[in-house]
Amino acid sequence: MESKELIKMNLDMGFGMTLQMVGDMKDSATVFPSPKGGCHPLWLLGHLAYSEGTMLQQFMLGEENPLAEWKEIFADGTEPSADASKYPPFDEVLAKLQETHQKSVELLESFSEADLDTPSKGCPEQYQAYFGTYRQCFSMIAAHCMMHRGQLADTRRAAGLKRAGP
Repeated sequence: MESKELIKMNLDMGFGMTLQMVGDMKDSATVFPSPKGGCHPLWLLGHLAYSEGTMLQQFMLGEENPLAEWKEIFADGTEPSADASKYPPFDEVLAKLQETHQKSVELLESFSEADLDTPSKGCPEQYQAYFGTYRQCFSMIAAHCMMHRGQLADTRRAAGLKRAGP
């Protein structure tokens, strides 16, 4: 198996396993995973979509994040709010994440195995170890999604929902 195949499998698996956690969370969209806060489902979905734009469009390709207007509410370092009116509707955010994922997979498919070693065009120096090549950018998307999946599992418990997924 070439790494491109492994990356695609990880992207699809991470995305699919994360989405199965939120299918029934629309009514719990701003439930925090702990009494001390954390990342609620609505913020996590928007953050994953926004971050994918940062990793691929901005860092990898040197272009603008297509979700730049979401920076103030979903970028790394923003603080999730329990006020749902501060965010786009849950269904819109979920649809944007699904669209972003599909475009990412299509972009991956457009590259050869050798293309994945291309140096990223817009990666800040301090992130070169993680996003320095196309291959690294795609790999980090899958890892990022799975990392946040754990937070969704905690939020499901806090919302009183049944365990989801394998």
